[in-house]
Amino acid sequence: MKVADLMTPEVITCTIHDSLNGAARVMWDHDCGCAPVVDAHGKLVGIVTDRDIAMAAYTQGVPLGSIPVERVMSSKVISCSRGDDLDTAHRLMRTHEIHRIPVVDSRNRPIGILSLSDVINHWHGDRASEQAVEIAATFSAIRRRRERIATALSNGDAQNGNAAHESKPPKRKRPRTTKSSADPR
Repeated sequence: MKVADLMTPEVITCTIHDSLNGAARVMWDHDCGCAPVVDAHGKLVGIVTDRDIAMAAYTQGVPLGSIPVERVMSSKVISCSRGDDLDTAHRLMRTHEIHRIPVVDSRNRPIGILSLSDVINHWHGDRASEQAVEIAATFSAIRRRRERIATALSNGDAQNGNAAHESKPPKRKRPRTTKSSADPR
């Protein structure tokens, strides 16, 4: 089976200049957990997930409308083509510990998206038990990645965290208020 047989062909994208608020609205309106990010020529340059948006909201302390997608997107995007075998795409998901993979044309423009859920919903029949083991291994790989990131972040080691987010500025500090010398307290 080919990626084209299972991918969602109506891919909704964001641009590098869109705000995270706009990206969140796109995900909400289209009931999806990520959006491929394209440049002015429509070429895939990144991907932003609902988790990227949530973490930016938590760590940056500014409205989502003032944070460009480019600041938090993952710029190292793993993609596949519509002619790739489904097993190949699934292997890419496991190897790179991702839930979703953009499908691109020969000019690197998004034409669809394949999710791990699409793969799970497809597999059945004679190979069901073998496929269940494959899916479990993929989920395990994704979970291990999150554990490594959480450990790195709790140890204050941003270098071992998610490399796509290394350029995040530190949390904004609130200015201290000083008492006026006329304050009787």
